[in-house]
Amino acid sequence: MSVSPLTSPTPAPSVAPSQAELLDFVRRAAADAELIASLPLDPEGRTWLRLEGPGGSEAWLIGWPPGTGTGWHDHADSVGAFLTASGELRENSLAARLPTDGWRTLELTEDVDRERRLGAGQGRAFGRHHVHEVFNDSADRHAVSVHAYYPPLPRIRRYSRTGQVLRLEQVESPEDWQ
Repeated sequence: MSVSPLTSPTPAPSVAPSQAELLDFVRRAAADAELIASLPLDPEGRTWLRLEGPGGSEAWLIGWPPGTGTGWHDHADSVGAFLTASGELRENSLAARLPTDGWRTLELTEDVDRERRLGAGQGRAFGRHHVHEVFNDSADRHAVSVHAYYPPLPRIRRYSRTGQVLRLEQVESPEDWQ
């Protein structure tokens, strides 16, 4: 794991970047062949480089070995965007607004599941409390993606899922990722 800024730090703006601006940033970063090639790829686990996102946002370049994924999680109060730079990623998400706090187990309705396949150059923006999991389903090819979040991630909630039951398993803070 390495940390490297995409651009030199700038003072935080008075206006937060929008989801569209975050998506534009990840699109431009993913098109930077030199940046994408700078990410070391590990056959055993995900690798990442921290990037300087727009307007004080947090951004990451992530390498996904074949068969790896995130598990179910959300980004708490942050909005975000991500885009596949190479390979293909699958995103499973919930099309439902979940309570933000005060619960450990929820039973989901049958119609909340969404699946997207995001090939190179494809991505999406998402709002606060977006619950999803991301996978590289390939058996033999790495995928690389760019992600941006604003405000910088205050926490990530991790979930387990069995059928239609979603359980809050862990809440991580930035100190847990250092």
